[in-house]
Amino acid sequence: MSTEQTPTAPDERRWKALGVCLAAGFISLLDTSIVNVALPSLERGLGASEATQSWVVSGYALTFGLALVPAGRLGDMRGRRQAFLFGLALFTVASLACGLAASPVWLVVFRLIQGTAAGIVAPQTSGLIQQMFSGAERAKAFGVLGTVIGVSTAAGPLAGGLLIDAVGTDDGWRWVFFVNLPIGVAAFVAGLRLLPRFPAMGRHEEFDLFGVLLLGSGVFVLMLPLVQEQQWPGREKWALVPVALVLLGAFWAWEKRQGRLGRAPLVDLGLFSLRSFTLGALISLTYFAGFTTVFFLYALYLQNGLGYSALASGLTVLPFAAASAVGAAAGGRLVVRFGRKVVILGLGGVAVGLLGVMAAVELVPGRNLGWASALPLLVGGIGSGLTVSPNTTLTLTRVPVHRAGAAGGVLQTGQRVGSAAGIAVVGSVYFAHLANHGRTDTAMQLGLLSAVGIIVVALVLAVADLRERQVRPEPEKAGETVGGGPGEGGAEKAVRPGA
Repeated sequence: MSTEQTPTAPDERRWKALGVCLAAGFISLLDTSIVNVALPSLERGLGASEATQSWVVSGYALTFGLALVPAGRLGDMRGRRQAFLFGLALFTVASLACGLAASPVWLVVFRLIQGTAAGIVAPQTSGLIQQMFSGAERAKAFGVLGTVIGVSTAAGPLAGGLLIDAVGTDDGWRWVFFVNLPIGVAAFVAGLRLLPRFPAMGRHEEFDLFGVLLLGSGVFVLMLPLVQEQQWPGREKWALVPVALVLLGAFWAWEKRQGRLGRAPLVDLGLFSLRSFTLGALISLTYFAGFTTVFFLYALYLQNGLGYSALASGLTVLPFAAASAVGAAAGGRLVVRFGRKVVILGLGGVAVGLLGVMAAVELVPGRNLGWASALPLLVGGIGSGLTVSPNTTLTLTRVPVHRAGAAGGVLQTGQRVGSAAGIAVVGSVYFAHLANHGRTDTAMQLGLLSAVGIIVVALVLAVADLRERQVRPEPEKAGETVGGGPGEGGAEKAVRPGA
């Protein structure tokens, strides 16, 4: 197998190429939250039913999650540049099709395609960062990526509110999709010129199609009851969870068999022998289960409970988005010195911020809540920035570059599953109290408390990882340096082994 080398292109060109990746990542992650505030516009302008609205939101997350691992592996094998450009082109065309959709059915179809395209792009971004940067420079690049993740997710409701306020409710939903077009086209043109042409790896390897089917069906069956939790009444839907576990167990056994036979697996299970990767992936899954539910709950409470407009609702999360950008930029630098301690500090900040929002709901009820929650959201945003990008850096630090795409796919699949699970769990707490007692303030507080509980689980995992690292530092593999496999040129350590 050929190996990839650290690029010799000037630093300026590498950072410009990173900008292309971040632009594509921004619009694909923006679409996970921007649609939430456009649902009333969809209902009025297109006649979309509740079921259609649910699939517009959850269908995107579903296909996004399904595509991540196979797309990451395909990028590892055939070249991340090609996979990235294909996914970006498909995403841009699908966004145009969504905006032009003439019926609810076609909108759902195009939305599923758009989610698949986003799932193709995402793992190539982390893989390209692994290829283009090493050591402290890589940590800085992941810090910028963390900024984009935090800002795009938090800014979605604001961007959607601005568009609907400017265009009107009848056609505002269409511009939620059209806004992707100029960014997508510009990023594609720039990508043709700037993205490095690394030699593809594994051209003689077979693509593990049966592994794709097992993993795809397992993730699909697992996510389906989570994303449809509100639309499928009754408990029967949870019978799909053990079915999903059986499918994922079969996938694990199949991948082990592939490894024993010397064939290229879809996911190198050796990744999970790296404690840094396994713990980091679990922290990421758990954190996203708590983090993304906040915007879901807050939008519901402000618009349905307090009568905020879509624009006003979006403006209230601006402190979180801005602080997240600042926190991520700082986290990219601090993780080089302090390692897992930065993630612990960040998770603690998010928990404190959400508890502050709970206090604001109790002490300042009514339409002044937006102002009262600004400071807690600011604290939570800084904490989020200190969590996402440093954890990504630490999780992928010891992953060989030739498996970076698949590793990024696994990491982000966990984020998507965590997001869906968190919304299902926290949403059920919110709606159950609302249905039984009708008090939106208490329902909001209980929902936030559930989100804090999930984030505390991530905090416990991070503390356990830090203590184990201090007692038993993870050994370097023979001939391997941080950020690359044997001989792959990762000259610097991104973080200290015991951090």
